[in-house]
Amino acid sequence: MAGRNYCVRDVLPFTSLVAMECVNVGLNTLYKAATLKGMNYLVFIVYAYAIAALLLLPSPFISCRSRVLPPLSFSILSKIGLLGLIGSSSQIMGFTGINYSSPTLSSAISNLTPAFTFILAIIFRMERVAMKRRSSQAKVLGTIVSIAGAFVVTLYKGPPIIIVSSPSLLFNQSLQSTHPNWILGGILLTAEYILVPLWYIVQTQIMKEYPAEMTVVFFYNLSVSIIAAIVALFTYGASCSWIIRPGLALASIVCSGVFGSCLNNTVHTWALHLKGPVFVAMFKPLSIAIAVAMGAMFLGDALHLGSLIGAMIISIGFYTVMWGKAKEELTEDYGASTLGSPSTQKVPLLQSYKDEHV
Repeated sequence: MAGRNYCVRDVLPFTSLVAMECVNVGLNTLYKAATLKGMNYLVFIVYAYAIAALLLLPSPFISCRSRVLPPLSFSILSKIGLLGLIGSSSQIMGFTGINYSSPTLSSAISNLTPAFTFILAIIFRMERVAMKRRSSQAKVLGTIVSIAGAFVVTLYKGPPIIIVSSPSLLFNQSLQSTHPNWILGGILLTAEYILVPLWYIVQTQIMKEYPAEMTVVFFYNLSVSIIAAIVALFTYGASCSWIIRPGLALASIVCSGVFGSCLNNTVHTWALHLKGPVFVAMFKPLSIAIAVAMGAMFLGDALHLGSLIGAMIISIGFYTVMWGKAKEELTEDYGASTLGSPSTQKVPLLQSYKDEHV
């Protein structure tokens, strides 16, 4: 029983979030290739989130039959609507930023997420920091180290270690032949990853009130699709951009709808409910190492020394934070079990007995 609880609470969230970071990097690369062939990013968001909402359509009807869940009130729906506004804004800024830059830059700037999430979690009292404790020291130090390692990957290239002569994907040439506006793309991507920690915080608060992951994600996807559709209609009107023909664009929309907006958002919502926003945010620095590895394997990019050193630093920082979180949870579980023991339960009774006879 203890082994099963360990798998559900620790092993499963860890492996699921690593897998989702791999999926996100792959979807960003596929999206970049599709936009180079003329796909409109606002139309992409509308269709991808609409597909995810359609897949999760039965969820509200199933959750309504549950007696454990509270009623789906207007207050909860309003908060989900706010979550959709934050999510749609971050998605629009993020995809626009990738258009002006690249998926690798998006993965690099995502390293800001743990720092912003950590600060917001402390402000909203979702994380406790006592610098005299080793667990808090490990979380702070690990966050700084992982971010530093990611910037090593970004800023220091170094000599090539492994050179791949032939790319594995046919659209590699189109990805490398663009002349992106890195400054504007970097600003938009930075804005996206300032909104992402806020999304984590709001989502965690919603899950405390209404702990039904798939239902919350359904309404979230629906609200993002509606908001993006309004923006797209206001910006482009009823143009031919809404027509998606079979090809790379359609494949990108379907894959993003199924594996991104549906599966990825559900897994992240579940992990936020189980482990909290800081735990989820700490997986973002892994995306730069994953992007470099996938670029070497599938796009024929050379693996450089800076990427290897940075990936090692990221791993050290990442596992330092994980150790700090595990030690903190172990301390909390021990404290809870101590409070629940018979010896501690007698103290208030004895104290009240003394108070009554004083």
